[in-house]
Amino acid sequence: MLHIGCHLSVSQGFLHMGGEALSIGADTFQFFSRNPRGSGVRKLDVDDIQALNQLMADHHFAPILAHAPYTLNGCSKTAKTRDFARQAMADDLRRLEYVDNCRYNFHPGSHVGQGAETGIALIADLLNTCMFPGQKTTVLLETMAGKGTEVGRTFEELAAIIDKVAMNEKLGVCLDTCHGFDGGYDIVHHLDDVLTAFDKVIGLERLKAVHINDSKNELASHKDRHEKIGDGHIGLEAFQAIVNHPALRNLPFYLETPNDLDGYAREIALLRSLQQ
Repeated sequence: MLHIGCHLSVSQGFLHMGGEALSIGADTFQFFSRNPRGSGVRKLDVDDIQALNQLMADHHFAPILAHAPYTLNGCSKTAKTRDFARQAMADDLRRLEYVDNCRYNFHPGSHVGQGAETGIALIADLLNTCMFPGQKTTVLLETMAGKGTEVGRTFEELAAIIDKVAMNEKLGVCLDTCHGFDGGYDIVHHLDDVLTAFDKVIGLERLKAVHINDSKNELASHKDRHEKIGDGHIGLEAFQAIVNHPALRNLPFYLETPNDLDGYAREIALLRSLQQ
């Protein structure tokens, strides 16, 4: 069975998100850990979280995914921005200790002209500062499209970060199909080769999740603009191969396409129909 969900709003609470996921045929979901464009965070409601934990156990959910805010940039050249990244990530990881079967995904960041090597060192320092012994949440580095000065545009850059983190047994990768395609990895015609390269550079055992999105742009565009499944340059045939690939088919998939809840329900049904 394909484990798939979409991005949901935490504004009405954790249990509400679980109910919404079930209502559209999902068995997982993604949510922002805090305001994606700011710093605000929802008041911690342990009872609400525990109710979600029970619902997920009762309905055999795949791991859910907390997504860090876009404002989190641990490799900024501005000290204030780096300080916010440390405070937000540390707080997020402590709060997620209450959530069962949850992973934490973040965009590595933009080095803003400092160079990828400096960016990699700063991101590793962020993780070494925020991760703590005994934490149950696995942290995922997301593959990026390579726009501007993004770090994480190649598997090699992600591997370099992982190698510098002391607690890297709690680190993994979330493969974004739109980002990877826009970044130059041809998952349409050479999916096996892309995954072989991932395994050689990072190791497939670190691949923990997939953001499944079509792309409004062509291969290697470095633009990062998501499209509905089958309506972009990746296309339905490629997604059929993705959801059936032995290295991917048992991972949780998260839709981030431009959709409302009904649209997500249709895409979830469509992708389930493709799995053989």
